[in-house]
Amino acid sequence: MNGHNIGIVGATGAVGLKILKVLDERVKDIQNLRLFASERSAGQQLEFRGKRYQVEDTANSDFTGLDVVFFSAGTEVSLKYCPIAVKAGALVIDNTNAHRMNPDVPLVVPEANLHAVKNHKGLIANPNCSTIQMIVALAPIHRVNPIRRIVVSTYQSVSGTGLEAIDILKKQSEAILAGKEPPEGVYPHPIAFNLIPQIDILLESGLYREEDKMVKETCKILESDIKVCPTTVRVPVMFCHSESVNIELSEPMTLAQVKSILAEAEDIVMVDDPARSVYPTPLACQDRDEVFVGRLRVDPTVPSGFNMWIVADNLRRGAATNAVKIYTEMVRNGLF
Repeated sequence: MNGHNIGIVGATGAVGLKILKVLDERVKDIQNLRLFASERSAGQQLEFRGKRYQVEDTANSDFTGLDVVFFSAGTEVSLKYCPIAVKAGALVIDNTNAHRMNPDVPLVVPEANLHAVKNHKGLIANPNCSTIQMIVALAPIHRVNPIRRIVVSTYQSVSGTGLEAIDILKKQSEAILAGKEPPEGVYPHPIAFNLIPQIDILLESGLYREEDKMVKETCKILESDIKVCPTTVRVPVMFCHSESVNIELSEPMTLAQVKSILAEAEDIVMVDDPARSVYPTPLACQDRDEVFVGRLRVDPTVPSGFNMWIVADNLRRGAATNAVKIYTEMVRNGLF
C-alpha cells in the first residue's frame, strides 16, 4: 500500500467496526484515518493501532483530502453523502443498497468480477452479504460451466440487522428461559428460539427485498441472466449467514469435478465429510474471511444439478472484508 488517507462513514456500527479491524489486518500503510458517524455518535473515540481517533459528525464534515472512503451507515446516508465524497476526490466503496443496481456503478466481488472496477466513476458498490458469500462459492463453477438456475434458502444471523438486533436476541432469550414474556424489538416477531422468513420489506413481486437483492445482484455480478429463486430467513444466530444452495449447470459435470474446482478456488475452504459430521457451522466460521462449503452432493432431480451448504461471517466476508479487499486488490493490480 502507498499510505492512503482513509475514511469510514458509519464507523461506530457493526460493519464499520469490522472495517476498522480488517484494515488493521490487511492494510499495512495508512497515512491518515478519519472516522465518521451520525450526530448521536459523534465525539466518541475509537482506538486504532494504539492511537485514539475522535468520530466526526458526517453531516458537518468535509471529505477533502481522503483517498478512499468506506460507507456503511445506511442507504439514506449513502444516497446523500457518497456523491459528496466522490466530488471531493475520494474513491467511495459503499456497503449499502443505495447504488448497487445503478448501471454506472460497478457491483464487485473481487474473486468474481474485479475487472468491473475499471469502469468506475469514483463509486463502487459492495453487494449484499448473502449475495457475496454465494457468489464467492459459485463464480468459480460458473466460469467453467455456466449456471442456468439457482435455488437458495438463507439462514441469516441477527448481526446482519445491526448491534441492536444482537442485543434483542440476548434479551429475548433470557426472558424466555426465565419463563417471561420476551420484549419486543427490531423484528415483527420474537427472534429468540424462532425463525422469521422475512428480511426487509415485501415487494409487489411477492419477494422480500433481501430476496430481490439476491436475484438482481447475482445477475449483475456474473453478467448473466441466471434464474435465481431465493427464500431468505432470519434465524436466532449471532454471527454468520448459512445458505442451502441448489444449482443447475449448462453442461454435464461430475461431483468430483465440482469439488476440484471449489478446492482450488480463492478464499474457499472445503469442509465436507458428512459421514463424520464434518460440515461448516456458524460457530466454527465466525470471525473468518473465507467462505466455507460442505454437504456438496448431486441433485438427481435435474440434469447437472448439485446441492451445497455455504457458511460465512456476514460482518467480515459478507461486508467489511469484501469492501477492503476491493480496495487492496485495486491497489495490487494498479487500478487505484
